[in-house]
Amino acid sequence: MIPEPGEANREITVSETFHLQTDDKLYDKELKQIEADDQAIQTILLGLPEDI
Repeated sequence: MIPEPGEANREITVSETFHLQTDDKLYDKELKQIEADDQAIQTILLGLPEDI
C-alpha cells in the first residue's frame, strides 16, 4: 500500500542499522562536547588565583 500525502496514520519503517548509526553519531558528538567542557573548566580553574 502506498500512503497518500497527509495521511496521519501511515506507518514508516526505519531499518535497525539506521538507529545504530544515529546512536554512534550522537555518542561521538556527546563525547566531543564533554571533552570541550572539561577543557573549558580546566582553563577556568587554571586562571583562578591560588588563594581562592
